[in-house]
Amino acid sequence: MSEHRLQAEPTHSVWDRELSPRLSIESGDTVRFECVDASGGQVRPGMTLESFLKIDTTRIHALTGPVRIDGAEPGDVLEVRVCETRHQGWGWSSVLRNLGFLKDRFVEPYLFHWDLRGDESLSLAPARVSLRPFLGVMGVARAETGSFRTRPPGSFGGNLDVRELCAGSRLFLPVLVPGALFSCGDGHAAQGDGEVCINGIEAPLEATLEFHLHRGQRLSGPFVETSAADAGSAGEWVVVESGTEMTAVARAATSRMIDLLVSRWGFSEVHAYVLCSVAMKLRLSQVVNEPMYTVSAAISKAVLPERAIFPA
Repeated sequence: MSEHRLQAEPTHSVWDRELSPRLSIESGDTVRFECVDASGGQVRPGMTLESFLKIDTTRIHALTGPVRIDGAEPGDVLEVRVCETRHQGWGWSSVLRNLGFLKDRFVEPYLFHWDLRGDESLSLAPARVSLRPFLGVMGVARAETGSFRTRPPGSFGGNLDVRELCAGSRLFLPVLVPGALFSCGDGHAAQGDGEVCINGIEAPLEATLEFHLHRGQRLSGPFVETSAADAGSAGEWVVVESGTEMTAVARAATSRMIDLLVSRWGFSEVHAYVLCSVAMKLRLSQVVNEPMYTVSAAISKAVLPERAIFPA
């Protein structure tokens, strides 16, 4: 088990299975990723709105990677353990014309700068915003041949914007191409469910991730195990689903949670359905990456006997 470090540059802002890996690692290795902010390092503290509106939008979601996991093949599952996330003391949020959940109400561009101190920010007084840094984008190369922009998430992970993916969590992704080709970026120092104005606190981050390969395991889309510290109690099991129709996405996430309860805890389908109705939380993780929406279905670990979803 080796430790590696990967600087941000050169970043990439597309998913493409033909991208050459910048690093090759073994299952069990740890990588410390340097990730620039979502603008690709174009936004700086104190930048004016006028300058912000001139940034190169093709560089949005500047990702660090890809990282090849030796031996990974389609049909395997890649486990990504988020060991540590660290902000760099500053961040930004914006409002942009024709973007955001309330784009018809908020039509004037706006740029807000955040000062980040330890685990909170007082920049938006009198609010005290707790900081919980996480990577908005973590994913593997898509199965399709071609070059794809990073905004839409999918079964490969990507731009999920799931705020539970902070330190202590584990993300499970299906491997879709040989080597998996993992990349990450789009650091957020904090984010609410939905990310309604189009941004969380966009911030450069350092993230330490540990990778484990589970061979011959079936997984149709991203799945998260959160830490006890993050959930405030026992932690959670979280199924993540993305798609173009919000209700259909919520139904798909619920259905996947039922399948998980049946396959891993032995419930009958109808008992799993009832349990979801009384104990599951459906969250709108992001509603701004139109036409794609992301819904998370979560059940507290306190509800279920302890399990390793993918045993070592």
